[in-house]
Amino acid sequence: MRSRSRQHLGMWLLVLAVVIVVGSLTVSAATAPSAGTADNDSSRGATIVGMQAEGAVTQFNATGDVVWTERGENVDYFDVTKLDNGTVLAGFIVEGQQSCGEYEAPCSRTGYRLIEPQPEPRIINEWSFPVATKLNSEVHDANLLPSGEVLMTDMDAERVFTVAPNGTTTWQWNGSAFYDAPPNPSQTDWLHINDVDPIGQGRYMVSVRNANQLLVIERGQGVVDVINEDTKRANDANCKANNGLADYSNDSAGDVRCGDPSVIDHQHNPQYLGPGAILVADSENDRVVELHERNGSWEVAWGVDSANGVRFDWPRDADRLPNGNTLITDSRNNRVVEVTPTGETVWSVDTGIWPYDAERLPYNELLGDDRLPQLNGTGDAPGVSEDTLPLLGRVHAGLSYVVSLPVWFQPWHIGTVILGIVFALIGGVLVWSGRR
Repeated sequence: MRSRSRQHLGMWLLVLAVVIVVGSLTVSAATAPSAGTADNDSSRGATIVGMQAEGAVTQFNATGDVVWTERGENVDYFDVTKLDNGTVLAGFIVEGQQSCGEYEAPCSRTGYRLIEPQPEPRIINEWSFPVATKLNSEVHDANLLPSGEVLMTDMDAERVFTVAPNGTTTWQWNGSAFYDAPPNPSQTDWLHINDVDPIGQGRYMVSVRNANQLLVIERGQGVVDVINEDTKRANDANCKANNGLADYSNDSAGDVRCGDPSVIDHQHNPQYLGPGAILVADSENDRVVELHERNGSWEVAWGVDSANGVRFDWPRDADRLPNGNTLITDSRNNRVVEVTPTGETVWSVDTGIWPYDAERLPYNELLGDDRLPQLNGTGDAPGVSEDTLPLLGRVHAGLSYVVSLPVWFQPWHIGTVILGIVFALIGGVLVWSGRR
C-alpha cells in the first residue's frame, strides 16, 4: 500500500514539475510584448553596432537589415565609430595571442582596430598591447582626435591615454592620481574605466564605472570636475561590491570615493550634451537618464526604462540624436532601440548577443553639438531598478552572455526551472522506489 502511495505522490510531483516549467515559460512567451521592430522608416540612416559576446561589428540599414559584418575569433568588440574616410574605428580585445611581452603566452591583446567595410569587411590596421587576462582588462573606448592621436581607455591599468600614429603614448592620466589604488590595479576589477570622450581642447569626460562617477579631466591639470560627487559615506557599500573600490590605504577613515547610486549606478557611455547636461546609460538601474546640473548638484531631468513594453536590462549606450530621439543599446535584451522624448519606440533591431555600443550614421556620437536637444521633464524620470533576486539575477546575466535569451525570460524563470527539476527528481525517485 505504501509503495502505491509513493508512486502516486511521485506521479503528481512529475506532473507538477511539467506544469511549473512549461506553464510559466508558455504563459510568459504568449503574453510578452513584442520587442521587435516598431517603425522602420527607410529615411533613417544606417546604424553601426559593436557586439561584445557576438565578437562582431555590424552595420544595419534603416529597415534593420544587415549591410555588412566583421566577425573575429575569440574577440570582443566595444565602442565603434565610422570615420570620415569610411573606415570604422573599434575598441577590441582578443584571446589566445602569442606576443605577450611580460606575460606568459597565451595572453590577450587589447586596443583598437580599423575596419574597412568595402568591398568585403576586413581589418586594415591594429594597435594593441598585451594583458594577462581578457576579463575586465579591455579597451572599451577609442576616439580619433583632430591631432591624429587616438584617445583610449585602459581598464587593465585603469588609465586614459593618447597614442600617436606611430604608436607612441603621448599623454596619460592614471586613476591612482584621484582614487585610492590597490597595489596592482591589473589584478582586480578596481575602477573599470569604460569610456572617455573629448569635450573640448585637451578636455575629456571619463566614466569611472565602479565609482558611479564621471570625471572631467584636462591635460596638464588632472580632474577639474566630478559628476555625482561623493557626499554620503552610506554609498560606499555600492562601490565596494563585486571586488570594486576598497580602502586600499587602510587608513582610519575607511572611506572611498563613491557617487550616489540613485543618480547613476555602474554607468556606461555618457554623452556630453552641452554645459550642465549629460545623457548616460544608467546600467545597474536598468534605465537611461539625462542629468542636469542644478545649484551645484546633478539631478535626473529625464529618463526612460523600457521600449516596446519591455524593460531595459543593463543598457550600456545612449546617444541623443538631432531629431530629439535617443538611440539606446539594451545589452542583455540583445537589441538597439530608438525612443522619442515621451518614451515611444519608433525603431528597433535585434542585434546578436550583448551589443555594447551603437552609432547612428552619419552622426556617430555627437558631443556638445548645437543640434542636440536637451530634455527637461518631457518624459517620466523612472526610479532605480531593484534586484529582488540577486543570485538568480547573476545566473541570468551569465546565461545572457552565452546564449541569446528571449526578452521575456527573466531571472525568476530560472527559479521555476530549478524548482521543476527538484520536483521531477523527487517524483522520479518516489516512482522508482514504489515500483521496487
